[in-house]
Amino acid sequence: MSTPSTLQHIKYSVLDLVPVLQGKSQQQAMHNALSLAQHAERLGFYRFWISEHHNMDSLVSSATVVLLGYIAENTSKIRVGSGGIMLPNHAPLVVAEQFGTLETLYPNRIDLGIGRAPGTDQRTTLALRRDKQESVQDFPNHLIELQQYFSEDNFSEAVRAIPGEGLDIPMYLLGSSTFSAKLAAQKGWPYAFASHFAPAQLFNALHIYNNEFQPSAVLQSPYAFACVNVILADTDEEAHKLATSLYQLAMGIITNTRRPLQPPIPTMEGIWNLPQKEMILSMLQYTFIGSKTTVAKQLEDFVLQTRVQELIVVSHIYDLEARKHSYTLLSELFK
Repeated sequence: MSTPSTLQHIKYSVLDLVPVLQGKSQQQAMHNALSLAQHAERLGFYRFWISEHHNMDSLVSSATVVLLGYIAENTSKIRVGSGGIMLPNHAPLVVAEQFGTLETLYPNRIDLGIGRAPGTDQRTTLALRRDKQESVQDFPNHLIELQQYFSEDNFSEAVRAIPGEGLDIPMYLLGSSTFSAKLAAQKGWPYAFASHFAPAQLFNALHIYNNEFQPSAVLQSPYAFACVNVILADTDEEAHKLATSLYQLAMGIITNTRRPLQPPIPTMEGIWNLPQKEMILSMLQYTFIGSKTTVAKQLEDFVLQTRVQELIVVSHIYDLEARKHSYTLLSELFK
């Protein structure tokens, strides 16, 4: 099979939500994340990001910065970062200190991806933020505050991030709407769109970002990521069977009955009804499933349509070795 030339010119990375597997421990989920990051590093993936989620039986990425340190300590080349830190849950000073510490320990390998969603339900949001109420302008203002803490010019201020001050930590704006796209364009930052679960605004957001982008000190031209679900196996049939774990996870989200990632099953028939199936397949529109031949064509078409500079992939596959094999097959498409 000839490698699609489109894929040879973009970076490829991993997003991990650190899923708990049915019948396995939370500790095992964290060990699996490290094993996957080490495997991705060997395969030449560019970065390994972990997302912030709270109060979910199925995910253990709540203490995101702690996990990033665990991953960075036990890898050597791959970039490690947040996909993302949900800034309204944290004081900007704390984020600057935490990522300043990571960058000091693991220089030139740390990414700070930032989002404005809570990463959880409303009650947990209240528990995280206490009585803090967010206004529309708070998030942009907090980004400015965060940038100030990293600035060399902040040395004379009364409040400083130590470590953090003066460190060149790449920052990325994450989003699933046009709000974040417009803000990323205004700031001249790289932009990552969460098309793996919120596909509706993908093309509108990318259009706004690319057309309204203003060059900055950190970026002279637009740099856009898209996050997509990818499940690869040796055959289309095997890949579609593996994908039933993802579908079961999505069922838990739409029915509010979340549970650890389930093993694959022969078919989803009898598990979901037609409205549920349509809702899940719509939510997972940018999910690419199959053999290398099948997925290569799907991903090439996606990159040609979106013109993104990087793909960051998430793969909800129950068996760790099957997941690693999926990433092995995926890496071969980019070489």
